[in-house]
Amino acid sequence: MTPQEIKTALGAGLLSFPVTHFDAEGAFRADSYQRHIDWLCGHEAPVLFAAGGTGEFFSLAPSEIPTIVRAAREAADGRTAIVSGCGYGTEMAVEIARSAEKAGAEGILLLPHYLIDAPQEGLYAHVKRVCDSVGIGVMVYNRDNAVLKAETLARLCEVCPNLVGFKDGVGDIGQVRQVTALLGDRLTYLGGMPTAELFAEAYLGAGFTTYSSAVFNFVPELAVSFYKALRAGRHDECARILRDFFYPFMELRGRRKGYAVAAVKAGVRLQGFEAGRVRAPLDDLTPAEEEILARLIAPWRRQTAAAAE
Repeated sequence: MTPQEIKTALGAGLLSFPVTHFDAEGAFRADSYQRHIDWLCGHEAPVLFAAGGTGEFFSLAPSEIPTIVRAAREAADGRTAIVSGCGYGTEMAVEIARSAEKAGAEGILLLPHYLIDAPQEGLYAHVKRVCDSVGIGVMVYNRDNAVLKAETLARLCEVCPNLVGFKDGVGDIGQVRQVTALLGDRLTYLGGMPTAELFAEAYLGAGFTTYSSAVFNFVPELAVSFYKALRAGRHDECARILRDFFYPFMELRGRRKGYAVAAVKAGVRLQGFEAGRVRAPLDDLTPAEEEILARLIAPWRRQTAAAAE
């Protein structure tokens, strides 16, 4: 895809970050991962992000990322665009971006750099280097120690034609509305807060077209139903789904640090995929917590998963 094509795809519907599947020894398990990708591709997601945050990008070796991207592209088979996670310091980010592009990624999501805070000039140089290193579209993830001011983002848009997206994980609606007001349709805007559905209505009002859904990993039908209700303005339906599913899930997710990923991976396992454990430094849900999650997702269980029990 050209940068403009991936920009259009990003704004075309609900997005998600598949978990990365590991075997008993902690190595990437391509067969289960590809079965999962195949299942997700049947649920109206125009873009999936391989080796993203929910895909445990932070625990992957850079050499693993192109392998994961390639496996996702093979499983998607042209039905869904694949964007690769990218990050760390500038030199590593450039290396990862180039290797992901060679592996077939149709875009790059630039996650926050490693460890230290940086001034706006440093962030500008970092994003520009990554954009200049590839020919595919790049979107920046605004969160933690990589928060771009609207003016910095505008400068980058002037010199980086392949900068096509802005994903926000900060939750400052005033700041993101300044970005959308300043840049208009120059970028596609993605909501990126943990369990994004909890914030989706506020982001829609701030000019964001879509968001990435972590729970799409294991309850894609529910995730799509919420997204369609949101876009259609069916607020009562949104409120019902929030009460019945997302607020109980938020309570479970908030029990321990790292459960924003671990709870999603547990859900994937409960749906019958051999996704394996999360890698350190994360830890998995307890058996009792998995049982809570199993009850929560029971109405949306895959038939094959239910039959296996």
